[in-house]
Amino acid sequence: MYLNPLFTLSTLATLAVARDTPRRIGRRCTGAISSLDDVDEAVKCTTINIESFTVPVGETFDLDLLDGTTVNVLGDITFATGTDWEGPLMQVAGDDITWNGNGHTIDGNGAYWWDGEGSNGGRTKPRPMFKVKISGTMSDVYLLNPPVQAFSVANKAALTISGATVDVADGNEDDLGHNTDAFDVSGSTSLTIKNSKIDNQDDCIAINDATDLVFDSNTCNGGHGISIGSIKTGKNVKGVTISNNVINNSQQGLRIKTYVDATDASVADVTYSGNTVTGCTKYGVVIQQDYTNSGATGEATNDVSVSNINFTGDTTTVEVEDGAKQVYVLCGSSSCSGTWDWSSLQTSGGDAGSVSNADITGWEAS
Repeated sequence: MYLNPLFTLSTLATLAVARDTPRRIGRRCTGAISSLDDVDEAVKCTTINIESFTVPVGETFDLDLLDGTTVNVLGDITFATGTDWEGPLMQVAGDDITWNGNGHTIDGNGAYWWDGEGSNGGRTKPRPMFKVKISGTMSDVYLLNPPVQAFSVANKAALTISGATVDVADGNEDDLGHNTDAFDVSGSTSLTIKNSKIDNQDDCIAINDATDLVFDSNTCNGGHGISIGSIKTGKNVKGVTISNNVINNSQQGLRIKTYVDATDASVADVTYSGNTVTGCTKYGVVIQQDYTNSGATGEATNDVSVSNINFTGDTTTVEVEDGAKQVYVLCGSSSCSGTWDWSSLQTSGGDAGSVSNADITGWEAS
């Protein structure tokens, strides 16, 4: 039989490439995890059931999943204490993952580490509690008492997180809980977080570096509100929708903050719609370009661009406490640009606040 030499060479080259390209193909089996000893074998399957167990202190519950894996959490997971360490407590990676938390508690035993300083000093504390590097869906995850930050999300393809709970209410006692951000987002694209409930002492979400993010129909209580930033050098946030959320009893309601010394960074195309903010003790809406770790300087800089920040669609209502400011905007002299249509923002309570170097239309203090 005659073989075309070109066909043969092409076929051989294709086969060689295929051999050199790793493929994450798993068995159609169900793996069970009831201790860390079970992980290596379980992640060879594309269905994994996690039973109740305790993770030893100083070890990460690390799941590097095959593409297309379904994870079912069927019992509570507890992280042991006994020594200080850096963490993270738990992390998961993989593409096209379906994670069913089923409302079972993942308990970080945060009170063991809480000292009122969070990640700013004091003891070494494991953080974050749950590092998420998957695409797909994640539903009904319940994080109880993270030592410091709760979720850290860095998805490279579309991910929807729904029905999550971050419960750090115990950290309010003696103001011991600190830096207990519910969702820290960095290096993320096409992320949706919806229908979740947060009770903590810091940002409900901190969007640090992301493209195409939706934060919708969540409830945030007791923390620092919904934040974009703090934006550092080289970090960019673009295409964010903050909609239909309820923010209660927080320092701030809706915030954008950039570091004074940051460069090559930006915030663009942010839309707020249908949010309800009550009981703010400091600011209802705040956009500041004078942020530092030790506090605001009062002198904004121009090296981070902020553009197209809009309140449109359903009305966002913001009510602040006595002594708080409804709106505080401090932009650099030339760094805030584009359309700033705030016609769907209604504010009340406290003081009106102030706007510097931003061309806002459609909003008046009440």
